[in-house]
Amino acid sequence: MEKSSRCISISLILLLYLVPSCLSRKPNIIVMLMDDMGWGDLGSYGHPARETPNLDRMAAEGMLFTDFYSAAGICSPSRASVMTGRLPIRNGFYSTNQFAKNSYLPQDVMGGISDSEVLFPELLKQNGYRNKIVGKWHLGHREQFLPLQHGFDEWFGAPDCHYKYDDKVMPNIPVYKDSLMQGRYYDHFKIDIKTGLSNLTQLYIQEALDFLEKERDRPFFLYWAPDATHTPLYASEKFRGKSERGLYGDAVMELDSGVGKILNKLKELGIENNTFAFFSSDNGAATYAFTEVSIIISGGSNGPFLCGKQTTFEGGMREPALAWWPTKIRPGSISKQVGNLMDIFSTVLKITSIPHPKGLYLDGVDLSSVLFNSKEFDRPVFYYRNDALFKVRYGQYKAHFYTWDTPEDAQRLGYHYCPGQFVPKVTTALLTNYTDQPLLFHLGKDPGEKFIIDASSVEYSIAMKQISSVVKEHLRTLVRGEPQFDWCDLAVQNWSPSGCEKINSCFTAPLSYPYRCHWPY
Repeated sequence: MEKSSRCISISLILLLYLVPSCLSRKPNIIVMLMDDMGWGDLGSYGHPARETPNLDRMAAEGMLFTDFYSAAGICSPSRASVMTGRLPIRNGFYSTNQFAKNSYLPQDVMGGISDSEVLFPELLKQNGYRNKIVGKWHLGHREQFLPLQHGFDEWFGAPDCHYKYDDKVMPNIPVYKDSLMQGRYYDHFKIDIKTGLSNLTQLYIQEALDFLEKERDRPFFLYWAPDATHTPLYASEKFRGKSERGLYGDAVMELDSGVGKILNKLKELGIENNTFAFFSSDNGAATYAFTEVSIIISGGSNGPFLCGKQTTFEGGMREPALAWWPTKIRPGSISKQVGNLMDIFSTVLKITSIPHPKGLYLDGVDLSSVLFNSKEFDRPVFYYRNDALFKVRYGQYKAHFYTWDTPEDAQRLGYHYCPGQFVPKVTTALLTNYTDQPLLFHLGKDPGEKFIIDASSVEYSIAMKQISSVVKEHLRTLVRGEPQFDWCDLAVQNWSPSGCEKINSCFTAPLSYPYRCHWPY
């Protein structure tokens, strides 16, 4: 009897040794960040086409946020804020060249994510995580700025947008497998500009599934960032022409299918109960999209909100946001908590029990109490347009210190950020300064920012007193990062990335000639 008990004890010890992941493994993290997808594009947010069944299922099985924001109305600054938990004005993703003109990271910009910034993938990696990015990076294309230099172990995707170039004045964008270029958009990774056909999203889906399969037995972070909903739009043969919404809708349907496959893979592997997944978009939907002959075609939906991408109106910065973690997040939850993509940083640190880096100022906050206990709290939203604080939300009130619809430079290029929308004093064609008496809106009653609250009212006085206090404290603690988007140089473009020689795709760079970047946006 004694021998039998001892054998059982030894067996139990061996079992505990062999399967420690069941007892103490840290949770897996998945962040799915879409490109230019709007608040109103999902069926769960009210789109009548109901063409996102997998995302709608993710919402039904998890939590849907109604009031979630990006840190910028354009891609690069927003994405940098996801990774750093800090506003673009702090992490350096802005330009001082032109006041309030949106800036980002096309391939002639010399800057990128600074080594002085702490990215949460770096912290995860230091704590035993295996990290992969699939898709668009957009935090700098020069070697020192690439993902594998900033916390990622693997990468399949591109450093920039998939615009088409001529390989002469500007080279086509490289697609990387880890640290080596595998080809270029259009040259090796096809996107048919005329039809919108491309198999890229399918490649991105498979890369994600293979990573989950490979890393199933240890903690991982997957950053899934496909870009099919960014112009020029694309979808694969299976989805082309299937949507009621045109090519943009086709792209959304294919991305939705990818989300479904990722969630199903987690369940197939039996790791769904130990995986936190978060879905959102980098900024509001573009209210424009172009074919190769600059004909405007259908873009995404920002629901009831004013304007779209590139603006600090609600349509430019309020995003769809879904959180999913079976057994942890109550299914079918709807949260009105004001959130921000910057909150991913602090929330991930909390749920993985990783200490907050000493001395690091974060603009994002930990949302774990919201996710797991539905506790909501007040916090501000700062709407920056490049280097200028344009608007601030606190509670249900939003104050406009500046307004600007579409700069004339951008209009000459064919852009319009508020087509068909006009609100007097609000959608202004020229930069308009209201700092002496900000325009005030109640977003609960007026999410479309159409009805200005009377500046002589008691309501205005009370709300502005609170907002002014929030702004004063924000500016008191603000330390601006060194601007990364001030200098451009055609010589720093993607002429000869690592690995180009293996596929005969190296080009000779022109002589270096740095110049001040000009922003039409």
